[in-house]
Amino acid sequence: MSKERKTLNVVGHSKLFYSISCALIAIFIILTFVIGLNVAIEFKGGTVLTYTYEGDIKTSDVSNTVSDSIGDKCTVTLGENTGNAGKTVEIKFSSTKGISDDKQNTLKTALEKDFPDNNIEVYESNDVAASSGMNFFFKCLAACALAMVITIIYIGFRFKKIGGISAGVFSVVALAHDMCMVYGCFVICRFDINANFMAVLLTILGYSINATIIIYDRIRENENLLGNKMELEDLVNLSITQTMGRSIHTTVTTVLAMATVCIVCIICGVTSILSFAFPLIIGMISGVYSSNCIAPTLWVHWKKHQAKKSHSGSKTGSAKKGFKKIKFYGRYVMTRPLSSRQRKKQKYSML
Repeated sequence: MSKERKTLNVVGHSKLFYSISCALIAIFIILTFVIGLNVAIEFKGGTVLTYTYEGDIKTSDVSNTVSDSIGDKCTVTLGENTGNAGKTVEIKFSSTKGISDDKQNTLKTALEKDFPDNNIEVYESNDVAASSGMNFFFKCLAACALAMVITIIYIGFRFKKIGGISAGVFSVVALAHDMCMVYGCFVICRFDINANFMAVLLTILGYSINATIIIYDRIRENENLLGNKMELEDLVNLSITQTMGRSIHTTVTTVLAMATVCIVCIICGVTSILSFAFPLIIGMISGVYSSNCIAPTLWVHWKKHQAKKSHSGSKTGSAKKGFKKIKFYGRYVMTRPLSSRQRKKQKYSML
């Protein structure tokens, strides 16, 4: 005989979960002002210089050469040119005015001097306008907002029997929570806010909402099976316990794949993919947490608040009118109790 699984008291510890999430978000906000935020060149404008080279070079050595020669801060990325299968080094400068021709010539001379065996040649030079990146940024934000609205409408219709609109709203709150965790990862790890940031947010939308819908679906099934035999808190705790294993197993599979990608990126020094894979891991872990500990518990508190408000309103209204609720032929009806004078008349009429 299999041992009965213990039901987790998730709703009972909801205040702890809310405190942890609020504390983390507050820390991310403080760190944003204290250590600043790295914004990619496509969002604030600048110049991108691309050079071809042979052999092997280190990004740190190139950064030192740029700093010593022209004194500007830059971001160095190694890559390959698919056209001629050659190696490239990309140097990005964040500047609204761009890099002058004199500085570009000075930099090229310094690179040739410091890397004489690598045959460094200029491949291309581009000025990037901040407006193009910001347009992309706002379009992605609009996509996220549209996805949230559609999510609320979808959950509202699908889970209408358990108060679908409120369930949809709190699932969106969980999504916003996951986005904050991803943002915090970019701040702490000093990753650039670029296209990878938006790609992670859009990916997390699908993972997180899927786990939340699974829990809502189990709540609806248990409510149909058990009816009013269980309190709402116990019903939600049971539903979370039944689905948590599935959510964790599904997430662990994806997290392990992304962790492997992160390890390979660290070994090979490919930071462009690392800034996507690692925040995605954080977002997926946050998605499991918010789907099980944030969205359903907020929904429970809202339903209790609604029930309490409705009960208080009906009680106050009946008291003002002098009515009370009694059961009559299996149904509850409102009736006014007899006054003392009416009771005396009824008593004498029966004699």
